[in-house]
Amino acid sequence: MRKPEQELADIKSMMERSTRFLSLSGLSGILAGTYALIAAGMAYTWIYYPNPPYGFRTNYILDTATLTKLLIAAFMVLTISIATALILSQRKSERTSSKLWTPAGKRFVNALLIPLVVGGFFCIALFFRGYTIIIAPATLVFYGLALINGSRFTLSDIKYLGYCELGLGILSAFFPGYGLIFWALGFGVLHIIYGSMMYYKYDR
Repeated sequence: MRKPEQELADIKSMMERSTRFLSLSGLSGILAGTYALIAAGMAYTWIYYPNPPYGFRTNYILDTATLTKLLIAAFMVLTISIATALILSQRKSERTSSKLWTPAGKRFVNALLIPLVVGGFFCIALFFRGYTIIIAPATLVFYGLALINGSRFTLSDIKYLGYCELGLGILSAFFPGYGLIFWALGFGVLHIIYGSMMYYKYDR
């Protein structure tokens, strides 16, 4: 005969699976952070070389060649990160005998997309108006808001990453000359730290 505590734990687990998206992979966060750091290193070379690598950048990035390379690098990081997250989440769902695209998963994606899409159009407007120096803080702020919004439908740990991204984006707005460094910290270092914690907590 099963103990009441075990039955309650099973009921709680079933309810959690029905209301929360639990297939997020910690390893995908680590890899996404690695991709971002590689791209940030490439971008740093394009922007600063041959100037001193740690100086404060006071001029705007206006040359078309550099802007084009930065946009291509950002698009590639986004595409590869999404693909990695989908593949690893699918593998995790198969390992745990659960479905990937559950109603909870759809709600999670929808919650993420609202701030991300709005933020994307806002950053495009900044780009065309020439306010490129504000784009890095804006991406961090809207990404943080997306994570906080999506945390209602997945593991609650993700909201702490969102708070860190949000705080880093606001801080970055006060130091626009170091936008790329803040961007690397937010999308690179924080993702690796968060992904490592999630991997050891849930994926092993």
